[in-house]
Amino acid sequence: MKKILITLLLFFSIITNINAETKRIVSGNDDAKITIIAYESLTCSHCADFHKNIYPQLKKDYIDTGLAKIEFRHFPLDVAAFNASKIVQCKKNQGLEILERLYLNQQAWVKGSTVEDVNKNLKIFLEKEGFNIDFDKCINNTKIEDFVLNDRIEGNKKFKINATPTIIINNEKFDKTLNYKNLKKSLEKLI
Repeated sequence: MKKILITLLLFFSIITNINAETKRIVSGNDDAKITIIAYESLTCSHCADFHKNIYPQLKKDYIDTGLAKIEFRHFPLDVAAFNASKIVQCKKNQGLEILERLYLNQQAWVKGSTVEDVNKNLKIFLEKEGFNIDFDKCINNTKIEDFVLNDRIEGNKKFKINATPTIIINNEKFDKTLNYKNLKKSLEKLI
């Protein structure tokens, strides 16, 4: 019995330690009445469209006003997106800024015929943007890798996610066409 208890305590301390080091990328007030979760893949063109055409208005009307917060969760659809997600999570204090720049400039780095080509373009893009990142260290960080994969696993199990972007509002899957008008209607009902 003691061995089981010690094993459980060690397991939970490791999990707590991983969570303490790796935090979700969030924009908005922690105490906001509405929590929006966006499951995304960094190589997904629809996700990039969300960041270009919907997120700025959502941020202005709901996030910056304190009515809502948004958590960006990883749901990589390919190895290139998986590696980019690890880079975003690696820079805790710049994660949101890196995420936004990667989506807004997706065509600048999501190119090449192999994952190695895309990684090379991603590294070059980040350097040109002025982000000081130890690329290889971030790509090979197993704690961050587990964090990203667990986002995907949780999204699939809890919300039956099979495409990106998928929006969750206060733990309910948003099932309408993703545009600002439809999103606003759903959010207004919760205020």
